[in-house]
Amino acid sequence: MDILIIVYAVLSYLIGSIPSGLIIGKFFFNTDVRQYGSKNIGATNTYRVIGLKAALPVFLCDALKGAAGVVLLSPYGPMFMILGGILGMMGHNWSVFLGFKGGRGVATGLGVLIALSPIVALICFLVWGVIVYFTKLVSLGSIIAAALVPVLMYFTGESFWFVGFGGLAALFVIVRHWDNIKRLLAGNELKVERIKKD
Repeated sequence: MDILIIVYAVLSYLIGSIPSGLIIGKFFFNTDVRQYGSKNIGATNTYRVIGLKAALPVFLCDALKGAAGVVLLSPYGPMFMILGGILGMMGHNWSVFLGFKGGRGVATGLGVLIALSPIVALICFLVWGVIVYFTKLVSLGSIIAAALVPVLMYFTGESFWFVGFGGLAALFVIVRHWDNIKRLLAGNELKVERIKKD
């Protein structure tokens, strides 16, 4: 095996592990988003705690982390592109820099999806946006959009590897949202609204 594949695979995980929400919150806004709201480091909780001025760059950075893994391993074919994307998502979800804790992988997964299939990414993003707009429930939009990925990959004629990635990515997102699913069923899920820090 080409040694560069191993190097790029490790880099994909390490790049994914960079805690964008924590870095941007602490460095630019003197706020640890893990102390407030859902205590998550992702863009949604960053928005709740700090606002769009922090949430937007966190979202973009997290998406770029996912795309980076795909791009790094793209010279080696679809299977390795997917490996890079999955490792990026794993890094975000289980960051080596945060004691193997992390976010829920939605923005990072979107970055992977944009790099693999921009059309599917656009459809999923629009579905997510409509759901969030009407319900203010980011978790619900994320779960439904993630579940659509393998279906859309299949019906847009993407390769077996891409459909398989869609299924695995959807599983990642749903598992990471398990507590959210329980709150959704109980009717007490947090909505995407600004909160005041204690």
